Amino acid sequence: MPLNRITAALCGAAVLALPAFSAMADDREPTAEERTQIEAALREAGFTSWEEIELDDGRWEVDDARHSDGHEYDLKLDMEYKIVSRHQDD
Repeated sequence: MPLNRITAALCGAAVLALPAFSAMADDREPTAEERTQIEAALREAGFTSWEEIELDDGRWEVDDARHSDGHEYDLKLDMEYKIVSRHQDD
């Protein structure tokens, strides 16, 4: 295979891989300011404690959030810190 075709194939593969690398770069912990806003939203919704908070696929994920109802939930919040998903832990 000529060098130009190999180079073109490698460039094409790199372009196709960009969305996957962008999604992985999205996974991170909140900044101090983001954490403050997330925690305020959680308290306002009746949650008293929680474990890990991370940004994953454009949503904040909160693990093992204990609600004042005594149950634990895994939560997802949008980028405006609104709870969009609540799944009760067993």
